[in-house]
Amino acid sequence: MTHMTSRERVLAAMRNEIPDRVPAAPDISTYIPMKYSGFTPQDFWIGTKSGVPHWQAYLDVADHYGLDAWTAPAMGLPIIYEEAPVEWQYQSRIDPTRDTMVSTATVKTPAGDLEQESICYRGDQAAMSVKLIKDLVTDFKKFRYTQPMPKALDRSALDTLRQACHQRHHAFGITITYPGFHMWNCYVQGGVETLSYAEMDTPEILQQWFEFDMERGTRTMEFAMDAQLDYILFGGSGTITMASPALAAKYAIPALKKWSAMAKAANLPTMLHSCGKNRVLADLLAAETDVGMLNPLEMPPMGDIDLAEVKRAHGRRLAFMGNIHTTDIMLRGSVKDV
Repeated sequence: MTHMTSRERVLAAMRNEIPDRVPAAPDISTYIPMKYSGFTPQDFWIGTKSGVPHWQAYLDVADHYGLDAWTAPAMGLPIIYEEAPVEWQYQSRIDPTRDTMVSTATVKTPAGDLEQESICYRGDQAAMSVKLIKDLVTDFKKFRYTQPMPKALDRSALDTLRQACHQRHHAFGITITYPGFHMWNCYVQGGVETLSYAEMDTPEILQQWFEFDMERGTRTMEFAMDAQLDYILFGGSGTITMASPALAAKYAIPALKKWSAMAKAANLPTMLHSCGKNRVLADLLAAETDVGMLNPLEMPPMGDIDLAEVKRAHGRRLAFMGNIHTTDIMLRGSVKDV
């Protein structure tokens, strides 16, 4: 078989074809790029002192280890957004008691102010400790101002990303998120618990949120079709784990169905990343959407995938990526195990 470049190998696997070898494409996230860059986590995650974009640090690590770069987790579609009547005011400080950087933001909107806080410990990434939405009824109308509609592609940034990938012979993919509890949880204080009550008490607000995300995401997909991408990753960790099959079918699947059909019409491969339970999600994707690949296929206890079983069920329809035990093998295993 002819030797393939990293780009050719990844795209062949995504299309459920036979590459020259199994792509070596572990999810190195941004932890390993951060450590490889040599910068402190606080500079890398929150500040701009490193001067190294996350995507560049990711590509540097992929080349250092000879990986088939899975670029989409490190790259979003460069978008210029419509102007929104909001003002973000940021403030950061070091908390010596907890040895952490605390960053706060006050968002001034025509409907009122919102506030959020994130903390960043040494050796870890920033995590949201206070989220923008405290009460859906009063805060959702404010929150919408913080999510402006896409207006155009940032062609200069797009060309930079594409050229960086292709010069290193890696496939150029970007991430587009889709609606559901797994994403909304990032903005709502109380997370899934609060959203579960809202599904019972104020479902009309979650329906508004879904419709808003559909419109915003569809416009993003329209720009993606004009971006000369190699593939699109739909990102939604916890699609089933943080909700339920019924809620995923209500909020996530309609978006995935529409957007994957757009990509298929453009002959653009698609994959979906969702940590946690994936077995029911595989059924939904195969039956309702045109998504072509599913990742990371975690086995118990993190997930619920038996690779041989799901391959028998959907292997002709879906390509599969992952199913390596992240703790027993990748964390505690020997070099030979890995």
